[in-house]
Amino acid sequence: MKDLKTVMAFTIKDMIKRKSFVVSTIIIILIIIIGLNIPNIIKLFSDDSSSSGNTRLLVVDSTNLFENKLNELTNMNLGYEVNSTEQNLGYDDIKAKIENDEIDEAILVEKNNKNYKLRYIVKDMTMVNSMPKELINAINTVYTNLQISKLDLTDEQMQSLTPKFEYSIEQTEEQKVNGNIFAMLMLSIVLFYAIYFCAYQVSSSITTEKTSKIMETLVTSTSPRTIVLGKTIGIGIVGLLQVCLFVIVALVSAKVCLEPEILDSLLDMSMMTPYLAIITIVYFVLGYSTYALLYALTGSTVGKPEDIQSANTPVAILAVIGFYLSYFTMMNPTSDLNLFASIFPISSPFCMPFRVMMGIANGGEVALSLAILIVTILIIAKVAIKIYSNAILNYGTKMSLKDMIKIYKDKNN
Repeated sequence: MKDLKTVMAFTIKDMIKRKSFVVSTIIIILIIIIGLNIPNIIKLFSDDSSSSGNTRLLVVDSTNLFENKLNELTNMNLGYEVNSTEQNLGYDDIKAKIENDEIDEAILVEKNNKNYKLRYIVKDMTMVNSMPKELINAINTVYTNLQISKLDLTDEQMQSLTPKFEYSIEQTEEQKVNGNIFAMLMLSIVLFYAIYFCAYQVSSSITTEKTSKIMETLVTSTSPRTIVLGKTIGIGIVGLLQVCLFVIVALVSAKVCLEPEILDSLLDMSMMTPYLAIITIVYFVLGYSTYALLYALTGSTVGKPEDIQSANTPVAILAVIGFYLSYFTMMNPTSDLNLFASIFPISSPFCMPFRVMMGIANGGEVALSLAILIVTILIIAKVAIKIYSNAILNYGTKMSLKDMIKIYKDKNN
């Protein structure tokens, strides 16, 4: 136990002192803060003349088709500040107003025989291919209401023309799904970062120390098994603290920078329970252990740091497959494929916490998933430690799969 603590302490100190770790942590924190400040940055650099955030729209209705009723569009929360005029302004007049920054857009109402044409005039068509559908629908609604008001209908007749329907959504699937999809996705990304990148550091640490000959000192003072477990746990503690720091920075930045309505809709944590928190932590630990041991295995098979990337590629592919398997099945959480992803050991750390959050995972599924994941860890640990013990002092070329199988089968090792 004392040797294990010594290796853990050595690993933690080594990780924290690395410039790459410090720089990457600072960069990610800055990205989080800047990303959550994007709405404020946009407002800061937005045009002062449109500080209300609404597009200034001029409607030129020289025929008085809408009888000055289009000003009502401003109150429809469409993002437009509408002013209408009956002046006989042409295209050149409107162009001059846009270039002088008096308006942003304009609608020119023209009569063509018995029909009317609405010309939508903007400064640049790069981002606008046609008149927005919500604006067209709003204009049609204003015109329809204007014509209905001229029919001298009773209140009951008016209500029958514009009924107020109540809408609801229901599903035929027996399993009810609850939870915030955005919160689930963010949790998935956090878990993927923690499991993938923290576990990756195990391989990098082992290979680096082999190159610097530190490993020889460690091997002579303690067992390879202690080294594997100590490095795995030590880097895991550092990774968990790093992830917690990112989450705290993200939550504080979101609280400070985002509007309360947006924050409530994106981070609805009503489904977060103590049980879900425990499940998430358990799957993080087990998922990290699975990939960390795999990376420890690949790190022990190479003798030069430049070979780490190629050696780790198979494990990285497994991690990506596991992440995307859970991500895509999240779109249909009650499917059989989602159930498979929550039990399959390479994807269960990403998927099962979401099934628990959505309320569709029963105790038997969670127990089965945990049992398979633990058995997988034990198998990987047995193979990794044995090959690690024999390959740890290999400073030559990268070991092949055939060499690893031969070492594992050798009963004398």
